Amino acid sequence: MSTIGAPPPKAESSSTKLIPPASLSFTQGLLLGQLSIVVLIGAFIKFFIFGDPPSPDVTAALRATERRSRTLAHKRSLLTLRSSTPRQPLNKKRSSVLRVPPPLTTTTILSKTYYNVDSHQPESLDWFNVLIAQTIAQFRSDAQHDDAILTSLTKALNGTSRPDFLDEIKVTEISLGEDFPIFSNCRVIPVDEDGLSLATGRDGERGTAGRDHGRLQARMDIDLSDFITLALETKLLLNYPKPLVAVLPVALAVSVVRFSGTLSISFVPGSPTNATTLAFSFLDDYRLDLSIRSLVGSRSRLQDVPKIAQLVEARLHTWFDDRCVEPRFQQIELPSLWPRKKNTRGGDDAPSEPASMSRAKGKEMERDIREEARREVEAEAEARALSEVDRVEQEGLRWRRRARGEDYAMPGSMPGLNMIIT
Repeated sequence: MSTIGAPPPKAESSSTKLIPPASLSFTQGLLLGQLSIVVLIGAFIKFFIFGDPPSPDVTAALRATERRSRTLAHKRSLLTLRSSTPRQPLNKKRSSVLRVPPPLTTTTILSKTYYNVDSHQPESLDWFNVLIAQTIAQFRSDAQHDDAILTSLTKALNGTSRPDFLDEIKVTEISLGEDFPIFSNCRVIPVDEDGLSLATGRDGERGTAGRDHGRLQARMDIDLSDFITLALETKLLLNYPKPLVAVLPVALAVSVVRFSGTLSISFVPGSPTNATTLAFSFLDDYRLDLSIRSLVGSRSRLQDVPKIAQLVEARLHTWFDDRCVEPRFQQIELPSLWPRKKNTRGGDDAPSEPASMSRAKGKEMERDIREEARREVEAEAEARALSEVDRVEQEGLRWRRRARGEDYAMPGSMPGLNMIIT
């Protein structure tokens, strides 16, 4: 049904086509690509290299949270492993000659030494601080002699595992500081063989029964505010596409400004085949503040790049965590404490060297003795050579006189007095 009066529809022309939008020219695309690359490089330099680092408090809080979560996960895994595998007592063969002492447990040691871990107040360690200060002062004095610490550090830094893109590392500055660490707030707590505290039981109650199967651990707070510096110089080598395409000098100085934390020390009993060891570690609540200075380049130099400081600081924290932060610890074998004759000093037997003489002074005295002995040997050789020359000259003179028919006078005789020997 058609509509009356409506105009007929127009037929579309086959010549009508869609016109595509005008595309960018080659020059415009090239300029746009170069501009985007420049913007990306500028943003990288601004935010990645010269971006403001986070505050030290925020960084320390984040690292402490990570360490605490790692410690808690380790403790949970230990408790799960203990619950799944019950312990079996070891049957040790006892001697029929030695008198069997009563079982020595942690509770027995605490009772015999009158130490109550629940009520004993933390102790100050003033005497221990003095001994540690004397030891560190002697170490600093020995390190200044003969550049021993400089040689050992250079050898350690330039080991066999140095990467190919890194040139020889040179130590330019070493500062061992002037202050000493302060230990305080020492307390003794019982722990099991895995280092878990037995002050409270697994169900939240006092674990006095579990103390009989553990060992004692001393925990003390340590605080060091000093300026210990190590400065290095090296070169970054670019070996692609051919060796030594580019060389970038780098100078780095790392300083320890402050360290605070909790140190735990315990003795691990030995066996007939293993020696007694001293185990020590730091709890995960430590704080390490570093000051890092950097210098990159030879002519146009970049000084104190924040990203380099963050990378170095993170690497140092990882190195320290992997070695002596719980659950990891360091063990030192202790020598035998049994009294021996060769270790006796004092009394009628004079010691081979004064007790206060350091190792450096001992080496210096040894060199002086060797030098003096060498001079004496050379003097004796010269005197022997001179006496031999004089003897040869005297013998030649005597034979020349006899050949000329001259009378031979004995040494010490009066002139003009001839001796007739019949």
